[in-house]
Amino acid sequence: MDITRVTRYLHAADLLLIAFLSLLTVINLLFSARIPLWGTLVLINCGGTILILLLAYSRHTTGSTILRAIHDWYIPPAVFISFKELYYMIGPIHLGHDYDHLLIAIDRWVFGVDPTQWLTQFSTPVLTEILQIAYTSFYFLFLLVGAEVYRRGNRNLFHYFVFTCVYGFFLSYLGYFLIPAIGPRFTLHDFSALDADLPGLWLTPYLRWFVNAGESIPMGVPNAVAIAGTQRDVFPSGHTMMMLVLIYFSFRYSLRIRKVILGIGILLILATVYQRYHYVVDLIAGATFMIFCVTTAPTLYTAIKARFKTMESRLPAG
Repeated sequence: MDITRVTRYLHAADLLLIAFLSLLTVINLLFSARIPLWGTLVLINCGGTILILLLAYSRHTTGSTILRAIHDWYIPPAVFISFKELYYMIGPIHLGHDYDHLLIAIDRWVFGVDPTQWLTQFSTPVLTEILQIAYTSFYFLFLLVGAEVYRRGNRNLFHYFVFTCVYGFFLSYLGYFLIPAIGPRFTLHDFSALDADLPGLWLTPYLRWFVNAGESIPMGVPNAVAIAGTQRDVFPSGHTMMMLVLIYFSFRYSLRIRKVILGIGILLILATVYQRYHYVVDLIAGATFMIFCVTTAPTLYTAIKARFKTMESRLPAG
C-alpha cells in the first residue's frame, strides 16, 4: 500500500499525534506487568488513531465545513487526553518513586534557599489573585493565538502553529516520564493548607480547584492523599516551556495579540514558583526544552511533509 495515499488527508500534527499514541502503546506493552490499565490504554490509543484517520478522510471527501472545523480544532482535547494517560503510566512504571529530592537539592545549591518559601515574604492577596488568574489563563491562551492565526485565513501558518504546540507538549511529556516529580506545594508546603497560607481575593480558590481537577487531585484531601493522586508533571515546567513558545510564535509572526501574550506570560512564569507549582530548576528546564522545540520544529515539520506528502504546502515564513 502506498503510504502517501493513506496520509495525504492528514496534517503534520495528525501524524505527530499518531506517532506519540503509538509510542505510548509500545510503552504500555513493554511495562504491562506494572501498568494495571495497560489494555484499556492501548485500546484508547488505537481507537484514537482510527478516529484521526477517519476524521481527516471524511473532512476532505465530504467537503463538510463542520468536519473541517473539527479536524482543525480537535487537537487541544486530544493532547489533554494523552496527558491524562500519563497519569496511569508514570507512577507504576517508576514504582511510585519521585525525584523531588533531586530538584530541591539543585534549587538549594543554586539559590541557597527554597525559592517558594523565600517568595512567601512578598505574598499579598492581591498579588496571589493576579498570579493565579495568569497561571490558569494558560489553558486559554493557545485558543486565543490559534483563533487569531485562523482568522488570518493562512491555514498553512495555522497548522504549523498547531504542529509546534503538539511537538512542544509531547517533548515536555517525555520529561515527565524521565524525571517524575510532584512539586513544592506537596513537598515543601502543606497542600491542604494552601488557601490559608497563600490566600487570594475572590477567584483564587475556584481557579485552584480548576487546576487541581485537571491534575486529578480531589478536593479537601490531606497532603498524603493529594500526593498519591496527583500527576507527575513538574519537570520540565510545561507552563514555562509552552508560554515561551507562544511568546516566540506571537512575535515571530507579528500577531496583534503578542503584547498581551508577553504580559500575561511574564506573570504566568512568575506564578509557577510563587503559587508553589514548580521549582526554579523546572523553569530552567522548560526554557531549555523551548529552545530545542522552536529550533527543531521547522526541520521536523518539513521532513514530515516531504515524507508523507501532508496537506500543508510549505513552512510559513517568519
